[in-house]
Amino acid sequence: MNILIVDDEPLARQRLAGLVQNLDGYTQCAEASNGQETLKLVQELKPDIILLDIRMPGMDGLEVARHLNKLSKPPAIIFTTAFTDHALQAFETHAIDYLVKPIKQERLQEALQAARRLTRPQLQQINQSDDDSSMRSNICVKIRGSLELVPVDDIHYLLADHKYVTLKTAAHEYLIEESLKSLEDEFGELFTRIHRNALVANRYITGMEKNTDGHHVIVLQNMDDRLEISRRHLPLVRKKIKAMAVTK
Repeated sequence: MNILIVDDEPLARQRLAGLVQNLDGYTQCAEASNGQETLKLVQELKPDIILLDIRMPGMDGLEVARHLNKLSKPPAIIFTTAFTDHALQAFETHAIDYLVKPIKQERLQEALQAARRLTRPQLQQINQSDDDSSMRSNICVKIRGSLELVPVDDIHYLLADHKYVTLKTAAHEYLIEESLKSLEDEFGELFTRIHRNALVANRYITGMEKNTDGHHVIVLQNMDDRLEISRRHLPLVRKKIKAMAVTK
């Protein structure tokens, strides 16, 4: 079975590689030092198992796992960590394998034999148990069968339409299969609901105006799109715009 080793520390990757080399039936296919590199290698090499560090700068292991879970055939994931905090109890409760550094040969072999793919409910419960991972830094989109990461900071608005949500940046538009409510729960600090079907990024709001029909619409930086503000949400939007003007 092919194994991808992921850790931001070179010495940790080197040590894991040595342990894998001593096990029959397992081969290291590659190594990665960050989340973006991991997603790229997984799609290129399709490893059977990933030894995935939890605490990494930028995109941590929990977020990587959530993105990988969108693949039709995600690899089995074994978390590695130097921390024995409350998250480990969550892993144990939900039967998710983890290895505590320094990792021993026998424990690695045991974990590899017991590796299972993570399910969405398991990942959700893990993230609820780790405050540092409650908000993703990227949203994963599928394009022609491949995964692409869209930084949350690049998103101008999210627009719901039936079971899909349109994710719009200054240059691109994507469809994702996540509910607007779940996105609001996760990114509510960064976005404002202006309509039952629309969230707009606070950082790109420059004001509002009336369209030719007399409806209030939101004005976004570097974008011609005008999204309608519902009467219900108009007072909150107006208040937020005023508050933003004061802080600028």
